[in-house]
Amino acid sequence: MDSIWGEAQGELEQLVGTNNYANWIQPLRLTSLSDGTADLISPTKFLSEWVSRHYARPIMDVLARKGCSVDRLNIRVDPATALPKQRNVPAPSDGPAATQAGPVRFGANRGGVARSDEDLTAALDARFTFDNFVVGKPNELAHAAARRVAEGGPVSFNPLFLYGGVGLGKTHLMHAIARERQARDPEARILYLSAEQFMYRFVQALRERTVMDFKELFRTVDVLMVDDVQFIAGKDSTQEEFFHTFNALVDQGKQIVISADRAPGEIKDLEERIKSRLSCGLIVDLHPTDYELRLSILQSKTDLFRATYPGLVLGGGVLEFLAHRITSNVRVLEGALQRLFAFASLMGREIDLDMTQECLADILRASDRKVSIEEIQRKVAEHYNIRLSDMIGPKRVRTLARPRQIAMYLSKQMTSRSLPEIGRRFGGRDHTTIMHGVRKIEELRGEDRSLAEDIDLLRRTLEA
Repeated sequence: MDSIWGEAQGELEQLVGTNNYANWIQPLRLTSLSDGTADLISPTKFLSEWVSRHYARPIMDVLARKGCSVDRLNIRVDPATALPKQRNVPAPSDGPAATQAGPVRFGANRGGVARSDEDLTAALDARFTFDNFVVGKPNELAHAAARRVAEGGPVSFNPLFLYGGVGLGKTHLMHAIARERQARDPEARILYLSAEQFMYRFVQALRERTVMDFKELFRTVDVLMVDDVQFIAGKDSTQEEFFHTFNALVDQGKQIVISADRAPGEIKDLEERIKSRLSCGLIVDLHPTDYELRLSILQSKTDLFRATYPGLVLGGGVLEFLAHRITSNVRVLEGALQRLFAFASLMGREIDLDMTQECLADILRASDRKVSIEEIQRKVAEHYNIRLSDMIGPKRVRTLARPRQIAMYLSKQMTSRSLPEIGRRFGGRDHTTIMHGVRKIEELRGEDRSLAEDIDLLRRTLEA
């Protein structure tokens, strides 16, 4: 048997290619040939099923050319046939071999046993649930989509792709989905990890020649959740494996949830075929927080902090002041409130506006608006592909008037300039014209989702 299979393997390597041969054919062992059936053994069930679907015909054809009449393969699983692990093999170009993998969150697995020899059962962050996720207009669609996925059952969109800047709630929603889905279906296999951890584990599997274990783990889950997928961009072999994992899970009707800091089409060095696949589902942008959402978040966190710091007095106007001044992201906002409560507790003082400005002086300085009207005009002109001269010129056609009003609105929101001064920067216009333009955009933001998204994108670009 060994002689026949050795010759067949040589021909199969030429037929299917070196990589496919190493992954799928080399781990197999031929044990017997009888009554038109070739009996083989493989190290994993996943490999057996894959070979049966994709390589049965080439194997039978090659064996026939060796004088063996075969019309059926019988592949039995025997883990003892796995190739020995190889240590001290140089790492591929995708990443360093000695990187710490970090926590991988595996919500559950059937029978309560991890599907590899490593512990993949690290707990999700208990703080991140749907109950304490504050919903507002900038994140209501993302929240609704995440809730729908967490409920389980058929979903019309796959994958769910969440993107947005730092501190806008992507990771919170990812953890909330995993926790809720697990609570509803304790038997579900839910795997949550970062793109860097996916890359590390793939590189580790290549080094240790355990790629089949890797494939079986990642392609037999019910829900795969990958955070910060932009980190696999430019990593060719990791992208290749991610692409095939993605396809295998979608073909099985399994749910995929992805997060990134930008939309798929905007991730540089991400393969086009992956961009295309990621774009086939629902892409949701978590917009920067608005004043109302920031205030709601602060009010929610204040209720929690009162339990930790009982007896502290919170003066009027403090939360409104913070919601107005700290606009970068939710993490900075929550950190500022935490510092404020801790400072007041240690100093035995009431939290008023004076103490807030004293305690948070560095955060408030960093959050000060430093965008110029000229920069706003330039960015808006670039976004709408109009000339900068038209931004301040007299023409009133709609294609120029609307971008001009958006620039006026952003100038009012993002700078401390007065209306008359803004008017002077827009070709000497009267302050009432600026006021009209600002009010018009405020009205349209609530009616025109596309315009609202344009404004949020411009704001993020200017604040970056």
